[in-house]
Amino acid sequence: QVQLVESGGGLVQAGASLRLSCAASVSGRSFSSYTMGWFRQAPGKEREFVAAISRNGYSTSYAPSLKGRFTISRENAKNAVYLRMNSLKLEDTAVYYCAADSSWRIGVVDDEYYYWGQGTQVTVSS
Repeated sequence: QVQLVESGGGLVQAGASLRLSCAASVSGRSFSSYTMGWFRQAPGKEREFVAAISRNGYSTSYAPSLKGRFTISRENAKNAVYLRMNSLKLEDTAVYYCAADSSWRIGVVDDEYYYWGQGTQVTVSS
């Protein structure tokens, strides 16, 4: 069982940076047993993949359009995963979700993740 709580969202100006955090409460297995991902959903749009990181943190995957601006990382000792977002754009405005799955695969589709947080709102203004 995994419970995920995102934090760090807010209202920022275009060009600013923001770091999202996802705190995990796990039972039965260690946090390092889970592949972690970030997804986002903008108003009127479907949820889309942002980034994912392997269990040990050595491998990552990014949405091609976001690679270079966003960085995913994790601290297994703290049961946490992070998303650093730089040079934010208006189109980055969305609810950002943290997700976890016990598969070893670094999933890029939301169906590949079993556990989800409630999301944190990120709003980028001009």
